[in-house]
Amino acid sequence: MADDDRKEGLPRSEASTSAYPLSRLSARHDLVDVAREIQAADATLGTVTVAKLRVIAEQIRALQAQAARVLDEAKHAGELHRAACSFKRRAGHVYHLYRKQADASLYWSMLSPEEWGTPPDEFQGSFRLENDMTWTPVDQAEQRDTIEEPLRKLLR
Repeated sequence: MADDDRKEGLPRSEASTSAYPLSRLSARHDLVDVAREIQAADATLGTVTVAKLRVIAEQIRALQAQAARVLDEAKHAGELHRAACSFKRRAGHVYHLYRKQADASLYWSMLSPEEWGTPPDEFQGSFRLENDMTWTPVDQAEQRDTIEEPLRKLLR
């Protein structure tokens, strides 16, 4: 019917002058009420945005801590790989690390402190060389196997 009104040059009705569909039975819109709603929406958006940014900041801190751990592990692994070795290392075998007292250099041995009786140098620890060429301390090898066994089963 509003289209008919416009065709005949009659004034527009109140319903056709709003950008939003309105009914004459709906409540009137007061500009102050609309401003309050916008202000409340802005406050809510601000709160939600701050909460999301807080989560991102926590994730960044966690990633920074993880990156620091990775760098420490890489440094330690580099020291282990640079230790002197007079035999061919094979994955899955346990080797024993010693530090020479004279120059503080590290070296690998196949002999444990018990097999030496009295080791000639300071014992640093026993490690298992893994297939991925990483070193696992012997006291953590069982824990690593427990974690990796289900993963190996999945790959089979």
